[in-house]
Amino acid sequence: MSNSVQTALQHKPDPRRSRSPLRNEISKHKYLYILVAPTILFYLLFTYVPMYGIVLAFKEFDYSKGIFGSPWIGFGNFSNVFANPDFLNAFRNTVLISFGRLLIEFPAPILLALLLNEVSKGKLTRVIQTVFTFPHFISWVVISGILVGIFSSQGLYNQLLFLFGLEGRSVLTDGPSFTAVLFLSNIWKEAGWSAILYLAAIAGINPELYEAAAVDGANRFQQMKAITWPVVKSTAAVLLILAVGNIMNGGFDQIFNLYNPAVYKYSDILDTLVYRSAFQDATGFGFSTTVGFLKSVINCALLLAANYFIKTVAKEEGL
Repeated sequence: MSNSVQTALQHKPDPRRSRSPLRNEISKHKYLYILVAPTILFYLLFTYVPMYGIVLAFKEFDYSKGIFGSPWIGFGNFSNVFANPDFLNAFRNTVLISFGRLLIEFPAPILLALLLNEVSKGKLTRVIQTVFTFPHFISWVVISGILVGIFSSQGLYNQLLFLFGLEGRSVLTDGPSFTAVLFLSNIWKEAGWSAILYLAAIAGINPELYEAAAVDGANRFQQMKAITWPVVKSTAAVLLILAVGNIMNGGFDQIFNLYNPAVYKYSDILDTLVYRSAFQDATGFGFSTTVGFLKSVINCALLLAANYFIKTVAKEEGL
């Protein structure tokens, strides 16, 4: 009798083995999943659930009928968007400004991280990092007020020009000058914060590598090229993919707080066009949704293309 009971117990299936690998993984790391649950819930509620509104791009929205009751018009909204000269101008500006950010702004935190790594350790390094990081926490509303005060007709910039006998300039109403202000102010605000990621990667380098290189006669530049840069390059590759995937977002907060009708030709991007069309021009939610839908499709395509390029051509890990 006892032998039969022991045999039955031995052949009894283990409930942990009968569960799927996913359930076993969740059960094993349940506290970690509980920790990230609020973030997952946030994105579900505010990113994925609202996706049902994308149908407005194919409908003529009627307030009395709601989103699902409004009549379908196929690609009518797309025809209206591509026939709108403001859209073509905003699309061109978005592409130019975004590519300008990649060429001008993207290398800035890399160079800053490499330079900060060369600064001798101690209080000076911490002070410099604090000075460069602090602007990130200032909102564009405050920064735009400062820039308007500096570059207005009676601002500090023109007062200095008058002091040296030069003619004053209206920087914020001149297209090329306004674009330069966009790039320079964003570098000042975000370069220090973005450099933290590169500094974190550099911090993982074994100091003995630098010591061995110094013994072999390598100078500081050669050490940076042979030891620091390969580590930074892999981090930069991932961030470049994300930046390319976000290329159709020209920087709404910054431009919205700085631009004016005089520079719409140079600074009006898709996000500001959507804002005006939804809340000022009353062109309808179908127009705004269509523009947003096109942005998402282009961003997704660019993200996949950049990831493929980094993996196949640059031979980096990618995403």
